[in-house]
Amino acid sequence: MKIRVVQIWGFLLTVLGWIFVACTMAMEGWKITSIGGMGGSSIIKVAWYWSSLWRSCFTDSTAVSNCYDFPVLWSVEGSIQIVRGLLMGALSLGMLGFVLSLLGMECTFIGGKDRSKYKKIYAGGWCHIIAGLLSTCGYAVYAQYVSVEYFNPEFDGLRYDLGTPLFLGWVGSAFHMTGGFFYLWSVCTPLCGGEVTVITVPPQPDPEQNKSTTALSTVSEITSKTKLSSVSELSSRSERSDVSDISSRSERTSKSGRTAKSGRSTKTRQTARSAGSAGSTGSRSGSGLESGRSSSSSSSSRTVSSLSGSSRSETTPFIKNSYI
Repeated sequence: MKIRVVQIWGFLLTVLGWIFVACTMAMEGWKITSIGGMGGSSIIKVAWYWSSLWRSCFTDSTAVSNCYDFPVLWSVEGSIQIVRGLLMGALSLGMLGFVLSLLGMECTFIGGKDRSKYKKIYAGGWCHIIAGLLSTCGYAVYAQYVSVEYFNPEFDGLRYDLGTPLFLGWVGSAFHMTGGFFYLWSVCTPLCGGEVTVITVPPQPDPEQNKSTTALSTVSEITSKTKLSSVSELSSRSERSDVSDISSRSERTSKSGRTAKSGRSTKTRQTARSAGSAGSTGSRSGSGLESGRSSSSSSSSRTVSSLSGSSRSETTPFIKNSYI
């Protein structure tokens, strides 16, 4: 059985027992007897005598009651004083047990951590058990006092019977002690070192709060989506603009590079052409010079040869038929 269920049962039983004990202290007729009105009696007049912890009364057949309140505390009989003290002590311990058990129950959110709560409810259970024992002893003392007078053959006074408050008080005392045992049973396993599985039940949400929270969540989702879409659009636009700028710049740089290269190539071609024309003219002039030089050298060689021939003809005259 779950700890919480056992503790709730213990709380209900202790509350019921404490209420029974408290009611018996204020009830009349703890002991009661009657005179006359019985079958075969010559006395026609009927009278009832009853007594409680606080006063003693007499009621006649005309329903007229005459009561005698007990005076100061020390003028009352000793048995009644003992019963009063025991019942007051039981009620006081019961109140202390209620405080400790409320602090130590699992269904309450006060009392500290689990270990301290178990100790408190353990102490509260013992308070309820002791309170039940005290109240039981009080009712037993009063019942013993009444029964001694009733069964005493030498007693000449009125013989009283046990009244209703005594039986109600014994039932209340039994409830009180049973609730205390339930408290001890619920925490004996955790305090002895056993494992306990605690199941936390989440509170049920309020439908109105759910509506408001759902509305707020939808609004927040819509705003977040719009923000994300706007941010994505801005980022895409910026990326597109950056890409377009980069592409335009690259195109411009490529065009400028191409124009520069074409201009350089045309310049180099023109310089090459001019250099070629100059080389051809130079070669032509060089060939003319070389031809001139060769013609001049041939003419000079011819003159030298003519001169040498003339000199030879002058020195060595040709003799015809010199070999004959």
